[in-house]
Amino acid sequence: MAKRKVLGYRRENGRVGVRNHVVILPVDDISNAACEAVANNIKGTLALPHSYGRLQFGEDLDLHFRTMIGTGSNPNVAAVVVIGIEHGWTQRIVDGIAKTGKPVTGFSIEGKGDIRTIAEASYKAKEYVQWASELQRAECDLNELYISVKCGESDTTTGLASCPTVGNVIDKHCADGGTASFGETSELTGAEHIVASKAADEQVRKDFFAAFNDYTKLVFDQKTNDLSESQPTKGNIAGGLTTIEEKALGNVEKLGKHTKFVGCLLPAVAPTKPGLWFMDTSSAAAEAVTLWAASGAVVHLFPTGQGNVIGNPIEPVIKLSGNPKTVATMKEHIDLDVSPILQGEMTLDQAGDALLDMIVRTANGRLTAAEALGHREFVMTKLYRSA
Repeated sequence: MAKRKVLGYRRENGRVGVRNHVVILPVDDISNAACEAVANNIKGTLALPHSYGRLQFGEDLDLHFRTMIGTGSNPNVAAVVVIGIEHGWTQRIVDGIAKTGKPVTGFSIEGKGDIRTIAEASYKAKEYVQWASELQRAECDLNELYISVKCGESDTTTGLASCPTVGNVIDKHCADGGTASFGETSELTGAEHIVASKAADEQVRKDFFAAFNDYTKLVFDQKTNDLSESQPTKGNIAGGLTTIEEKALGNVEKLGKHTKFVGCLLPAVAPTKPGLWFMDTSSAAAEAVTLWAASGAVVHLFPTGQGNVIGNPIEPVIKLSGNPKTVATMKEHIDLDVSPILQGEMTLDQAGDALLDMIVRTANGRLTAAEALGHREFVMTKLYRSA
């Protein structure tokens, strides 16, 4: 069978993206207003306001920089304007993004104020957006796309239809030399032994358990053994998943039947070779997808049962559902209906091929439901309180 092709943007470092954003990136929360003003001045640019970046330290600060640099480095981004209050941290992010070879310029507000900074950054943003508008898509192999996967508002249909559909795609994509990543550490609880059995070797298995046990320790350090109303959520329970173990058993269907995962990643760290990777992420949808986008993922596959509306400004989020009620009542949020699996009208293999076709269409420029509806959830992960 001929390999699927996509029309993507090949970046300066050889990576393939499926979008062509010019991002106005704030280093810190107090630079949000300037970034949003630049995006208002220059149409076709995208500001990414967030809540952090001041007085962070240690691993929390390292994660902040990884997320900022990774977001600007994502292959779906053509060029970046970085704005921060201070020069040092602004330049650190500029230098990190510049390693990809893409155009990036930084501006610091101290000593200038907002008005002058906004004016100077607007001129640069205009230059970048006009340059990016002339970039052309080129034919690329589908296996050049780095795909991330996470489910949300899960129910019984998720583990029976939409998550197995994603697993079918993961098996096909990774067998063809593609790269993918899964995570949601908390939502593997009760199925961690199944995940561990899918590790490519003993070291990968040990690394996975180290991350999982670190999460478990965090829960017990908070002196609680009660995650009610958090894991599973009210929506999960309404959909028939009464325990985190039931939720996890459906969740792991996204890993596929045959694929072994080849390594474990810290949050917002890019894979170093093709294959399936575990990333230690939150199970909160907006946080997790933001971390995957920062690791370089260019398309996200999102199974949902009860109906989750998450999007991301950088990484297109493809929603699929096996719940016929959700497909009917929240149809504006669903890109692919796989409920025929449960009605005996579609095989899992056919559903996987339909999802692969949807990835191709999305990569070629089709807006996902979340993009069309304006869902641009960009949520930084913070590990602990600021100094």
